[in-house]
Amino acid sequence: MTEPASFLFENVHAFTADPRRPSAEAVAVRADRIVFAGSRAQARAFAGARTRVVDGGGGTLLPGFIDCHFHLLYGALNLDGMQLEPAASYEQLAVIVRAYAAGHPEDAWLAGTGARYQLGPGGTPLDRHALDALVADRPIYINAYDGHTSWGNSVALQRAGLFHGGNTGPNSEIVVDAAGEATGELREPGAYQALSDLVPKPDAARRRALVQQALHLTAGFGVTSVHNMDNSGDQAGLYAALEAAGELTCRIYLAYSVSPQTRPAAFLEEVLPLQRSLTGGRLRAGAVKFFIDGVIESYTGMLVDPYADAPSTRGAGNYDPETYRRLVTEADRLGLQIFTHSVGDRGVRTVLDAYEHAARVNAPHERRHRVEHIELIHPDDVARFRSLGVVASMQPLHAPARVDETDIWPLRVGRGRWPLSFAWRTLRAAGATLVFGSDWPVVTQNPLKALGHAVGRQPWEPGMPDQRQTLTEALLSYTRDAARSEFQEHQKGSIKEGYLADLVLLPADLFTLEPAAIAGLQPVLTMLDGQVVFEGA
Repeated sequence: MTEPASFLFENVHAFTADPRRPSAEAVAVRADRIVFAGSRAQARAFAGARTRVVDGGGGTLLPGFIDCHFHLLYGALNLDGMQLEPAASYEQLAVIVRAYAAGHPEDAWLAGTGARYQLGPGGTPLDRHALDALVADRPIYINAYDGHTSWGNSVALQRAGLFHGGNTGPNSEIVVDAAGEATGELREPGAYQALSDLVPKPDAARRRALVQQALHLTAGFGVTSVHNMDNSGDQAGLYAALEAAGELTCRIYLAYSVSPQTRPAAFLEEVLPLQRSLTGGRLRAGAVKFFIDGVIESYTGMLVDPYADAPSTRGAGNYDPETYRRLVTEADRLGLQIFTHSVGDRGVRTVLDAYEHAARVNAPHERRHRVEHIELIHPDDVARFRSLGVVASMQPLHAPARVDETDIWPLRVGRGRWPLSFAWRTLRAAGATLVFGSDWPVVTQNPLKALGHAVGRQPWEPGMPDQRQTLTEALLSYTRDAARSEFQEHQKGSIKEGYLADLVLLPADLFTLEPAAIAGLQPVLTMLDGQVVFEGA
């Protein structure tokens, strides 16, 4: 006699991500595992008196989405303060800032996140004068949506000691005017950290509450696993405490943050002990994260050829190549998985060169190192992803939908490089393993919006390569292949007997919908470890 299941999903179109059984009408769950995927008639054998039967109404059942590029604490902290993402003009920015200032007279600093570039009057670059015109008697600190540029008003710059410029870290700049005074634009953390450090931070209780709020959002989007890109400080301890309390409603794969100042010994002293202590449950470690460059928007992404709208620069690196290669080689020798942020084509090449060197000098092992973002790639480097076994980790919603004044990215690289910008199809066709994520809070963590964009993207100009993905490809990049990119394909990312019961139920059959309709869907139910962590009204 078949032991009853705890949950039985029936009347569903299950996308299993299992090539041996690509679809199923019903799925049974017992405890934290999937115990059946197949026909509705056979599934009835798993129904018992205590089985919760969920009628999917003909909707789609998927493996839980795996977001391969995420910033949980950073995103959670951004839920406080001024929310600037809706502002598309200086006038709209003014409304948000002034309303927040009036509603929070007790705040010593006015801090906000999510700002677009070119938010000054008339679509010009934002500067301290434009911010002074909004609020002059309290310091304003604004962070760009991508976290790579910040702006401050005059009083903020003065308090941070940046009004007349100053020393910065590598690939960073305090932009100054002809008089040697800071314009208010601060490129990369090496320039803005001194100002950011002055902004009051939430206490431990508030931090925990904000992370819980972020996790609630994550579950509501059907995301059951994230690859956390910036593990530093006490983040691991915070997440471990949530797991111990039964409040961690998402699996987290931690990547230890590496900087140019990181000693190779830190891998032995900090990363490997963390990896050994976090091997199971919902919290795991085992990766390290580098930044080789910055972003195209602030000219800090590393390009092979000069920027189209600033021919005097090709961008600079955060590391000298030898330091980066040495750290990569040591991390690889110790068996750590390596993620490296790189948006520019010269940055991508530098990363691939270092990975290739490590593979040549170290003992053979299963690597699966990754390049994160790859917003631009040189044609000479496309095939190297497959030959080196390097994973291409990309974010669909980073690619501008069109070329217009709302996004300066295409202008920076120039028309000649558009064909290999956000080159999803080009990389996949060359045999690369392609996985998807959000980079939250840079863009929404909603994977359904990303899916809609991935399958509906149009070339920026006639005759350009079509980089669209099929729906099956995009789903695999968020499920089975995403699990493989963290060495977990043996237990999640697919709907298979014996796999973890991480599932998301959608209210419609995805394969019958247009891209815009996919982007507008809201999950009905999200399950983690066989437990419902979100259920819509």
